[in-house]
Amino acid sequence: MSDVIAEVRGSAGLLTLNRPKALNALSLEMIRDLTAALLAWRDDPRVERVAVRGMGREGPFGAFCAGGDIRFFHQAVLAGDPRLEDFFTEEYTLNHLVHGYPKPYIVFLDGIVMGGGMGISAHGGDTSLRIATERTKMAMPETNIGLFPDVGGGWFLARCPGRIGEYLALTGQLFGGGDALVAHLADAVLPAAELPALWEQIGSREGFAALRDRVQAAVAPAQGELAARRADIDRFFGLPTVAAIVAALEADASPWAAETAAMLRKRSPLMLHVTLEHVRRARHMTLANDLRMERDMVRHCFHLRPGAASETFEGIRALTIDKDHAPRWQPERIEDVTPEMVQAFFASPWPAHAHPLRGLG
Repeated sequence: MSDVIAEVRGSAGLLTLNRPKALNALSLEMIRDLTAALLAWRDDPRVERVAVRGMGREGPFGAFCAGGDIRFFHQAVLAGDPRLEDFFTEEYTLNHLVHGYPKPYIVFLDGIVMGGGMGISAHGGDTSLRIATERTKMAMPETNIGLFPDVGGGWFLARCPGRIGEYLALTGQLFGGGDALVAHLADAVLPAAELPALWEQIGSREGFAALRDRVQAAVAPAQGELAARRADIDRFFGLPTVAAIVAALEADASPWAAETAAMLRKRSPLMLHVTLEHVRRARHMTLANDLRMERDMVRHCFHLRPGAASETFEGIRALTIDKDHAPRWQPERIEDVTPEMVQAFFASPWPAHAHPLRGLG
């Protein structure tokens, strides 16, 4: 069976990510299938709304999407596979398609929602509904693999309240449905037990109206770490540089500050600096321009230092291939990253007329 199940039921287009053993991590083929369905339904008068869910190991729901297929990235680097370039160009095009989709776009964010899963859920327009549950586990953990929060992550994290975006981008911290509301990355938290019935009803106009009413009536759960630590997050993560953020955290007496500093010390020093610059630039950009910038950046992640010398290749090796959790970051220390190293990621390798995402926006 296909890794993406696309069906029309009543007046709804329904998409199920169907790769449960991989927690629905996106392959290039899945990105193409999702794009093809959304493009076809965009202009189909029978389809009035689109809903997306993930397949869990025990059946529908329970996992949404764990991100992009990073094992494919590793293999593609070793093989010199040109599909690595296609992956990012087509994924970012899909993110932009979701953002500007002219019909209601409903996403059921049950279980793991990371990286590429955020890219197909966080960007919905004014008529979108992003429904989390008590099982939602969200994160943008890219700095842990020597990457940066892509899929438009700079754009949507920059629009979180205060400095929550910088905190989530740099730390890769996992957070639940209640905190997703605080970060403006979900619209409601509903019990996971309700999702199967809501999915069955969404094919009718009446069912969709009932879903919107249910979302509006939903009671926000108890707020979690993001709300509790908001003052600290804004104070530390509003500082001008990564070195300043870490120094201030390490000088603070609280256990939270010590734990946060220790977490940052494990991430790629280079990509922490690149990520902070990315989020702060994206705050003043359209999504299309941010995605073009991210396409430049991700090209440099794999080609500025090619092959196994790539910071991203090394991060993926340590986390998912050898699983030694001992990446050999270059430079090793946050304090050793120079402005020139960071700025190299923001120089586009293409002239504007030949950029892979020149058609966006």
